[in-house]
Amino acid sequence: MIEDLAGRKLDVDLLVRELGNWRTSNASGPAYQGLSNGLRMLIVDGQLPVGAQLPSERALADALRVSRTTVTAAYSEMRDDGYLSGRRGARSVTALPISRGGAVVPTPATVTLAAATLAAPAAIAAQAFAEAAEQVTPYLHDIGIELAGVAPLRIALAERYSARGLPTDPDEIMVTTGALHAIGLILATYTQPGDRVLVEQPTYHGALSAMATRGLRPIPVAVTSDGWEVDAIDAAMRQLAPNLAYLIPDNQNPTGLTLPVPSREHLARVIADTRTRTIVDETITDMWLDEAVPAPLAASMTARRELVLTVGSMSKSFWGGLRIGWIRADRATLATIAAQRPSIDMGTPIFEQLAAARLLAAEDEVLPERRDILRRRRALLLSMLNDLLPDWQPLPGTGGLSLWVRLPAPMSSALSAAASRMGLEIPPGPRFGVDGTLERFIRVPYALPEPQLTEAIELLAHAWRSVTGSVGTDHGAVVV
Repeated sequence: MIEDLAGRKLDVDLLVRELGNWRTSNASGPAYQGLSNGLRMLIVDGQLPVGAQLPSERALADALRVSRTTVTAAYSEMRDDGYLSGRRGARSVTALPISRGGAVVPTPATVTLAAATLAAPAAIAAQAFAEAAEQVTPYLHDIGIELAGVAPLRIALAERYSARGLPTDPDEIMVTTGALHAIGLILATYTQPGDRVLVEQPTYHGALSAMATRGLRPIPVAVTSDGWEVDAIDAAMRQLAPNLAYLIPDNQNPTGLTLPVPSREHLARVIADTRTRTIVDETITDMWLDEAVPAPLAASMTARRELVLTVGSMSKSFWGGLRIGWIRADRATLATIAAQRPSIDMGTPIFEQLAAARLLAAEDEVLPERRDILRRRRALLLSMLNDLLPDWQPLPGTGGLSLWVRLPAPMSSALSAAASRMGLEIPPGPRFGVDGTLERFIRVPYALPEPQLTEAIELLAHAWRSVTGSVGTDHGAVVV
């Protein structure tokens, strides 16, 4: 994500990286419309701040290796649509459209497939927060700064890991303000700008954004419909010597695949042999749907256990609004992170930690019900895709909260742009990669309630028809 540059001129090279493969956002139309679509999507998504000065037409044309006429036309179209202010030839500043009455025209989509998370289990969550309100009183007599986290939550998390086959003590847990915060703490502690980080491709776009913010260089290793190629990870670690690796072995985001036990053991040996410090993201571990996930990857480490830092979160399992995450690592590693943490934040709110501990105590009641909800919604999504978009091919993931779908043509960015114009927000496939590829894929979550999910997929099918020129299907064949 481009940092907050409102009022300042955007760096042209950074803008080019954020645009990625912008040409595909209007593959069948003129280039200037593709560029205009790409820039507009960055503004709507909040990746390009309102009030920032775009590079000159000549500078952007040179950086993109297109004619100045293309950039001039793109800027002109954005100016006409209200996404740029300032007259032609003067400074072009990003903006949001304004209605005649002076009110900002709502640009966010009315339906979103951007987030993959469930609403809270209302009754149980309300009870957990009520009990937390009663338990917080003793903490009010102290300063309230807990860099490692409160004891009740760390004890609950340690017991949870031990039950899953990874013996853990409470002092091997650090509570964070969400999983992305945990990833950021690790990156801040163990990396410097320019360092290499091995990642899966595709992978969680939030982690990629965190790496980009620190100026890190992701090294992609493909995850295919057949899963991970651990030998490829081994080769990348040995040949490129990344400073860090970031992996999601359980219900991988966005593919929904899970790394099998033999591959986990192989990967553990590779990590130990190459001495590659590795973040294991278990944010979606609880959301298995077809079969339970194996023991944590860290449990497979027979040597160099300190190299694996496991990250978890309450957001996918319980509620997205509960910004509670954690790092599970050895004591020395957590001590190193704790020394860095005060320069970033002063700990996670205590009240929410106590509520999280109460929710974990009720997980045997909450999680099976949530898996059932997701199974029903996944079945609805698969049925709708089969009826409305039969040429789309979902990967055979066995868990998570979304499908990773292969499109018949490399038009993911064009589809995303068309959907946005229709009021549907869905990120394009390249958002989950590092090099502008993945145009043949798109992530479709199934976390929305059934009526909203139905509306979203109908809009998605309409958007697909608009970019492919089809008006319907007949036994899987596109009718033009």
